[in-house]
Amino acid sequence: MRQPRILMCPPDYYGIEYEINPWMSRARGSSPERARQQWTALYELLRGLGVTVELMTPQAGLPDLVFTANAGLVFGKRFFSSRFRYEVRAREEPYFDAWFAEHGFTVEHLPQGTHFEGAGDALFCGSILFAGYRIRSDVRGHYYIGEKIGRQVLPLELVNTYFYHLDTCFCPLASGEAIYYPAAFDSYGQKVLQTYVPRLLAVSEEEAKRFGCNAVVVGKKVVLNTGCPRLAADLQSWGYEPLATELDEYLKAGGSAKCLTLRLDGEDAAVWDQEPSDRFPSVRSG
Repeated sequence: MRQPRILMCPPDYYGIEYEINPWMSRARGSSPERARQQWTALYELLRGLGVTVELMTPQAGLPDLVFTANAGLVFGKRFFSSRFRYEVRAREEPYFDAWFAEHGFTVEHLPQGTHFEGAGDALFCGSILFAGYRIRSDVRGHYYIGEKIGRQVLPLELVNTYFYHLDTCFCPLASGEAIYYPAAFDSYGQKVLQTYVPRLLAVSEEEAKRFGCNAVVVGKKVVLNTGCPRLAADLQSWGYEPLATELDEYLKAGGSAKCLTLRLDGEDAAVWDQEPSDRFPSVRSG
């Protein structure tokens, strides 16, 4: 397994300052102290697994910058920058673009008027790019990226607003293996997944709402939120080691482990054509 590299952003300014999905409630808010503790525990857990974690600088007024998965899609040395549906998140785009440009990536933008929310809605399982659409991202944006990178794209319509990004209800484990929450997809999307992913592990509604699918896969280790005992047992039966860490402060914004991370070397399950020396730029913390 190649050395994993992940981008995170400390939660200095994280909070529930607006409501753009059913999880968010300004009245309920979040605890900055607990959010910091939970983010730090995830950070340390990933580092303990041998992950190189690169850090962005938090920005006042951008509470969701902490959810780096939505920055864009990384493919080799190319970074396809997100075009957020909501203006409150679109303000993050220049900061993500600047970080990737400064760290050796070629920053590419989708056409104006296209909505695309990065690895939140675009996940490789093997060589296929599975793409969530309707709630936050557009199909045309996914097809645009597919043409640019020369990869097959399979759009999946998301039909439950609680699972507004693909990474909230689908998690590739390896080429041909994934976990998913079936009810987040329409019947056609379910058939697409069943056809193109030979081994699918269904997650219960209760554990899907604990964001069990919003997990970080590092080889055979699967880092996920607490409160998913059935999923953990199922993963073990498949030969994976589940590692639970509490991320409830981020559930309040509709996020968990995967949302808080972006693979700088592509997803573990991705299949790349390039030689290792050509795939990944040198990156440094900053």
